[in-house]
Amino acid sequence: MVSLLLPTALPANALQLWYEKPAVAWTDALPIGNGRMGAMHFGGVLEDRFQLNDGTLWSGEPSEGNNPDALKALPLVRDALFNADFNQADQLMRRLQGPYTESYLPLGDLRLKFDIEGSAESYRRQLDLDTAVASVSFQAKGVEYLREAFVSHPANAMITRLTANKAGKISFTATLDSRLRYQTKVEQVGKQPGVVLRGRAPSHVRPSYLRADNPVRYDEDPNGKGQRFAAVLEVRTKGGKVTQTGSAVRVEGADEAILIVTVGTSFRSPFLTPGRDVEKVVEVCKRRANKVGTRFTQLKEKHVQDHQSLFRRVSLDLGTKNDNRPTVDRIKTYRADEDPSLATLLFQFGRYLLIGSSRPGGQAANLQGIWNDEVRAPWSSNYTTNINTQMNYWPAETTNLRECHQPLFDLIANVSKAGAKTAKVNYGASGWVAHHNVDLWMHSTPVGEGSGDPVWANWPMGGAWLATHLYESYLFSQDRAFLQKVYPLIKGAAEFAQDWLIEDRRKDAPKDPLGRPYLLTAPSVSPEVGFVGPDGKGHSTGIGATMDLDITRWVLTAAIESAEALGLDKESREKFAATRERILPWQVGERGNLQEWADDYRETDPKHRHLSHLLAAYPGNMIDTDTRPMLANAVKTAMNIRGDEATGWGMGWRLCLWARLKDANRAFGMSRFLLTLVETNGVNMSNGGGVYANLFDAHPPFQIDGNFAFTAGVAEMLLQSHGEVIDLLPSLPKQWATGSVKGLRARGDITVDMTWESGRLVSATLTPGPNAGASVSVRLPGRSVQKVLFKAGARYQLVQ
Repeated sequence: MVSLLLPTALPANALQLWYEKPAVAWTDALPIGNGRMGAMHFGGVLEDRFQLNDGTLWSGEPSEGNNPDALKALPLVRDALFNADFNQADQLMRRLQGPYTESYLPLGDLRLKFDIEGSAESYRRQLDLDTAVASVSFQAKGVEYLREAFVSHPANAMITRLTANKAGKISFTATLDSRLRYQTKVEQVGKQPGVVLRGRAPSHVRPSYLRADNPVRYDEDPNGKGQRFAAVLEVRTKGGKVTQTGSAVRVEGADEAILIVTVGTSFRSPFLTPGRDVEKVVEVCKRRANKVGTRFTQLKEKHVQDHQSLFRRVSLDLGTKNDNRPTVDRIKTYRADEDPSLATLLFQFGRYLLIGSSRPGGQAANLQGIWNDEVRAPWSSNYTTNINTQMNYWPAETTNLRECHQPLFDLIANVSKAGAKTAKVNYGASGWVAHHNVDLWMHSTPVGEGSGDPVWANWPMGGAWLATHLYESYLFSQDRAFLQKVYPLIKGAAEFAQDWLIEDRRKDAPKDPLGRPYLLTAPSVSPEVGFVGPDGKGHSTGIGATMDLDITRWVLTAAIESAEALGLDKESREKFAATRERILPWQVGERGNLQEWADDYRETDPKHRHLSHLLAAYPGNMIDTDTRPMLANAVKTAMNIRGDEATGWGMGWRLCLWARLKDANRAFGMSRFLLTLVETNGVNMSNGGGVYANLFDAHPPFQIDGNFAFTAGVAEMLLQSHGEVIDLLPSLPKQWATGSVKGLRARGDITVDMTWESGRLVSATLTPGPNAGASVSVRLPGRSVQKVLFKAGARYQLVQ
């Protein structure tokens, strides 16, 4: 008899998370997803749970929050700023604000209660990143049990198989429930009774950080506001019988059971009112469940093939330790043993999460990807576009997951439509704008409702930053057809950024070489970081925040170079270029740091998690050690002032910056901070953030962006291509002295494989894609730049 128990001895560098106990907290559970549907598997022996999400299930529906009074208040804010009346500016900024975004919601739970005799032994709960299958196995009273689950992209369904090594041992009760308003009913689904959940989403959910008497609001009208949603459970068995027990289904004495779960909502478009008929949603879910094939092995094979077509593009070996301990134990000892294979696991976990939460046709990954179990999730689990949404996609191009970038591009295209109205109504500007929060309904206005702190509520550069992702994707792919399609979005973002600039009216302000005032932004905030003004008090709204000016330079450059590549818009290019030349240059403060504002103000929180003023170094490409070494040193000084320990995602950004600055020791040090266990109550064994037991990034609480930043940071340590040169192993730490990587992507449509030993590059293979140029410049570690010529598209191999 073949054993069903999962193997306990893993091969070296096996890409598995595994545990000896069922999950208790949500951040112990293991994530599976297909870019549309997400699930968290808990793996209980007698009671198991799959918490379910649908990427389109949000509160509310389309609404317009534009604020005509903002245009009237804007010149008053500017006058106050240039009169150094920062208190008045902060107060006036609240007149520019609008409503809060809606919230991403949990759909429900599949709960299974089993009849199992005896206590569980040899228990193992695992997630295999290579196959995207979550599994649980154990033995009880001589019977071996195995549960396997995955969310299939080809089938758009969650598929779970329950088996035992003895006949007739699969008996359980299955139910569906939700934290939202819902009803469940047993109905015929397929050939046997199944469970159907019908639900209704709130018409509005207040952000979790606001006190409210009625934070979760439902429209009591039967045809009122709020999405309708559904989940359908189809049960298929071999042997035994399936019966109804109230609103649950009961399986008794089966040899095997396969559970098909489909979910759906009445969402139609960000700009269309959701459907009101839940039965249409139910019918779609039933049809999808019925279309799922009958052979589990084939369903699993198709799922694995689909997943591996993306996941296996990159392989990484940073060294092996042959550590077969449970994942949580490995996290606890990482600072001491610096296990390179755990860093490899976290790198690939980030890629796994991006595949699971962001696929073409689905929504972009939000603050929690696609996984959320709270009605009032932290920060509404929305799209926070002053860093977090962008960070989600930092590894998309470098780690060969360009297709996973597409949902963000769809979001950009949609929010630009709403943002064009906001730019005109709120600011009298051309182009389009987005602020620091976006939701499913393409919220483009500042939030705050007249009482939010401008330091986070009134930041209008989210759209311009998002637009740079479009150009960056082109730089990697060199796909002119793609650039042609997205160029209007880049241009529109550049037009707003250009209109948002004004001449510097500060007393004794520096002038440009032609004697003209420089251009800068006012009002201006450095996201979530206040400054100490001349009055010795803290303020939010200032003049010429460095991040504003960096994003403006970046998006103007993207528009100029895009138009040049396409042979378009000569007049616009020239205007953008002239504007770019007049932007206030970078300023170095008295501490030797890159200034955060036009004036050399001190931060109200010098150790803040945000590093907004350092964007030009990473993810931007305007400051690096080769082209602007003095400014690069000013960036390093600013980072030392901020410190390395921060929230999880804050440390992820620091990792990427130290890698870009080619400080391998500091970059590796950030991996030690990030791989620190945070308990489920949010307590870190050290200070700041880290990871939970399931490797989810801990702000705390959970935010997925830190996972993606770690993956992007490791890629940046091994390969850089932001300048004119492809840099091989630019920030390789001594702890990863021997290893290899295959499949990383460099700008210019180049795929790079490398092997190194004892800190020395042994070989590198550069494979040009169909859009690559005829040559590329490459820098090998410790050597000068050399030019590589590609012959008829053939790959080029370097041996050192």
